[in-house]
Amino acid sequence: MPTTLADVQNLLSDLITGYSSRVDYLMIRLEQSEATDILLRGDKVETLSEGISIGGHIRACYKGGWGLSSFNQLGTIKERIEEAIAAARMVGDEETLLAPIDPVQAICELPLTGTNPRKIPLWQKKELCDRYTDLLKSFDHRITTTSVRYGDSAQKVIIATSEGTLIEQSWVDMEMRFAATARNGETVQTGRETTGSRKAYEDLTALDEQVVSSAQRAIAALSLPSVKGNTYTVVIDPILTGLFVHEAFGHLSEADMAYENPDLLEVMTIGRRFGPEELQIFDGAAPEGHRGSYFYDDEGTPATTTQLIKDGILVGRLHSRETAGKLDETPTGNARCLDYHYNPIVRMTNTWIERGKTPVADLFTGIKTGVYARNWLGGMTNGEMFTFSAGEAWMIRNGKIAEPVRDVTLSGNVFQTLADIEAIGNDFYWDESGGCGKGGQNGLPVGCGGPSLRIRDVVVGGET
Repeated sequence: MPTTLADVQNLLSDLITGYSSRVDYLMIRLEQSEATDILLRGDKVETLSEGISIGGHIRACYKGGWGLSSFNQLGTIKERIEEAIAAARMVGDEETLLAPIDPVQAICELPLTGTNPRKIPLWQKKELCDRYTDLLKSFDHRITTTSVRYGDSAQKVIIATSEGTLIEQSWVDMEMRFAATARNGETVQTGRETTGSRKAYEDLTALDEQVVSSAQRAIAALSLPSVKGNTYTVVIDPILTGLFVHEAFGHLSEADMAYENPDLLEVMTIGRRFGPEELQIFDGAAPEGHRGSYFYDDEGTPATTTQLIKDGILVGRLHSRETAGKLDETPTGNARCLDYHYNPIVRMTNTWIERGKTPVADLFTGIKTGVYARNWLGGMTNGEMFTFSAGEAWMIRNGKIAEPVRDVTLSGNVFQTLADIEAIGNDFYWDESGGCGKGGQNGLPVGCGGPSLRIRDVVVGGET
């Protein structure tokens, strides 16, 4: 990259001026990132690396057709601009519809509350992973496999557009993942924990209790009975609520999903009731300090907070400038790309269900036989259908938490499940462990949050 910000600004300004008349819209993105990746499986070091990546991409739009060209050598930028423009002019045959935004010129950095992980030496990060590995391995002799993963990245992005926007934005992201697998004869159980932060390296250095809990759950599950498969009233904790609102509902709120699928667009009709009056669902990058937070998205649209469901009724969806333009709605600042190799597409940021009024203890009242599920082990969605595996679970009997059970999966239709919410707890928790995947762009940092929920008629898989 050029040596100073002024050099970069001058370069981008000259390029935009020289080429923008040939297309309806032109954007240049430059990016520099530094990253650490460590993966320990038992005593084996599978990954131990640090790297620096410098590159960029060009996006051009002409008569509704897009061209993208990425590069990692700044000296080839003019050729890449020519490529993107040629591609856009080749496929464009309609009308360019981009919802308007005000041009912005800004330099912004997401603030840290503690130590920048990029200032911590690699050996020290490796020692942290070794300590957590020892905690997992020493918990019980039946722990047969362990894994500890550490990752951090620092990104600086500069975007310039033919509309006059010039933004430099930088941030740091961190994540750790832990897994312990226990075996007793033919029975195998795994406990997992994940955490992340955009605040401070110190957020990752005192996770002993969380690490041990993953091993503890794996061992405990070896001797637990499997849940009896049936339809139950279920109480889920805030972590599962966050997973549910992100995976099962959030993706359906991304406007490119709806725009490209007329049937889904009809289902996701603004003004349609989806849940009880108490239900409020939001997404937004504007709330500070979460892994999906930023000042501007990858099109230069300011971060917002978008209410998706208000009083149980669908009132909004998530947009890029193109989807907002095509649906005649307002851009929400949700166009994001993983890095310069990819196009920005509509992605969630921080997605949450607002806390309710019901004391958590009262969520169990009146349930003769039900299931209480906490944490998550895995999950998948297919359109409006979902299946999630709980990290731990207990039966509910006569309004009280009873014996623990294992192999609990929760399945259903997201729209019916929203309608079946009976009560919303007055607790709330932010889960910063999310790494979202869509369109081949996997591991994009997001935040999820919510309260405990009581939901009737949930299909719980287990023994028959």
